[in-house]
Amino acid sequence: MLRTLLGEMPRQNNGLLGEAIQTMYQTIQLLQTEMKKNADPSHDFRRLEIWTRGLVSSLDELEQSWYAACFFRKSVKAGYVDDMTPREQEEYARYVYFYKNGFIRVFSVLDKLGTVLNDLYDLNTSKVKAHYSYFTVLRQFHYLKHHPKLADELSVIKNEYRGVMNVLRKRRNAEIHYMNAEMQDDLWQRHQGLNNKVELEDLDQHLDDLKRGLEMVCKSLLASFRYTNGLWSRKGMKT
Repeated sequence: MLRTLLGEMPRQNNGLLGEAIQTMYQTIQLLQTEMKKNADPSHDFRRLEIWTRGLVSSLDELEQSWYAACFFRKSVKAGYVDDMTPREQEEYARYVYFYKNGFIRVFSVLDKLGTVLNDLYDLNTSKVKAHYSYFTVLRQFHYLKHHPKLADELSVIKNEYRGVMNVLRKRRNAEIHYMNAEMQDDLWQRHQGLNNKVELEDLDQHLDDLKRGLEMVCKSLLASFRYTNGLWSRKGMKT
């Protein structure tokens, strides 16, 4: 959608993103087949289908936010906030909007995945923590010793991206709980010298961090649904 609004060609779903989306669609097909066969009187399969479709949409929105932030970043040439032209200020504001939308969505998608995994594998994480996150669900897998192959694979992914996720989490927390993340950067610089110009944050580094967060989400979704599809196939579920 955003690519069309920006005058760009539609996205081709390839690479990690394409694999994750395709694997989730395979899950949806398995669920639909089971619903046709068994009528799904408890609506459990229907609920999982809706949640999985929601994850596909959420992943799509995350990728689009990253792409749009990259698009508007190209128009920002000045190194200091005070040196921006009015047009640059507008493009920078658009970059900030989509960048912030992106890093907030990284954790939103993961938490939705946590909800699905908690339901799929009867982890009862809410008994540990009422408002739990994806990372709480991951700890619950290990605590209960449920599905260790999946739990270990997800933990390897989490550890691979630990550094960048900590960076994104700090910015997410600053944005949601304290003040706008980019304004916090400006405030720190003002403290260094009240008469100094405010240097623009490292936009390219921020976008690279967001891209790696997107990769972490794709890998986590891919591992989770690939494992689930394989488990269901061994139990006789087929499309």
